[in-house]
Amino acid sequence: MRYKGPLPSLNALRAFEAAGRRLSFRAAADELGVTQGAVAQQVRSLETRLGFPLFQRQRRGVILTERGLGYFSEVHRAFEQLTAATDVALSRKRIVTVSVTPTFASKCLIPNLPAFAIVHPDIELRVLATDAVSDFERDGVDLAVRLTKPPFPLGQAAEFLFSDMIVVASPALVSGYPLPLPLDIISNLTLLNDGQAVWRNLLGERRVKAELHINQAALAIDAAASGQGLAMANRIFVAEALRSGQLMQVVDDPVETDVGYYLVVPKIARGDAATVSVSKWLRQQAVP
Repeated sequence: MRYKGPLPSLNALRAFEAAGRRLSFRAAADELGVTQGAVAQQVRSLETRLGFPLFQRQRRGVILTERGLGYFSEVHRAFEQLTAATDVALSRKRIVTVSVTPTFASKCLIPNLPAFAIVHPDIELRVLATDAVSDFERDGVDLAVRLTKPPFPLGQAAEFLFSDMIVVASPALVSGYPLPLPLDIISNLTLLNDGQAVWRNLLGERRVKAELHINQAALAIDAAASGQGLAMANRIFVAEALRSGQLMQVVDDPVETDVGYYLVVPKIARGDAATVSVSKWLRQQAVP
């Protein structure tokens, strides 16, 4: 049944949307530039108008009630649409911020950003390259690509992208060895360890002669290309080096691992058109 009365005030809806998104009256007040009491008063007036509670007040912040969550989803979507409409009217680009690991940024995103700009001239893509787990609200992140595994936090939707780890080396390093490399030979070569490589899953209890520890997968891949050792890397990250001949796969089968790269997005943002476009593009970058 369509509501025929006057709509709640815009200030009350803005206060509710900010509080529902941040789950804190204080954080909402800071965002809106008003006092915490003003936010609480606007929310109370909205609850009185609607005739049901929107939040459960807790010692640390607030949580949405079941009916409050349903109302919040629609109000949040309405504000997103208003923002998008205003951007179009003012010919402004929609900014989408993506948080990704440094290796995903350097091997998958950065080389393809010019092509993205051509296809999506209305979207300004901002890349935040970090291994730290981003807070979507605090850091202003719309999407994230993370090396992780289930379960995932409530309020987030995660889509698996890839996990296949392969062993690679420069052709010069393995010249003269039988291919694929036997495990006993692998254990006697220098192994590049970036914290993601799972050499034990491949070698079992064999003793390793030498390891070189490097704190980024991209650097380990570069070290392997220069002949400094064997690297274990996701296939997507070494695809170009394999095509160019800088690297070659020296073990036939992928190495099993219990983590993978996932595309993570807040559930409340899944319907935003710009976010959907960037999500689709990110999936395309995850294909070798």
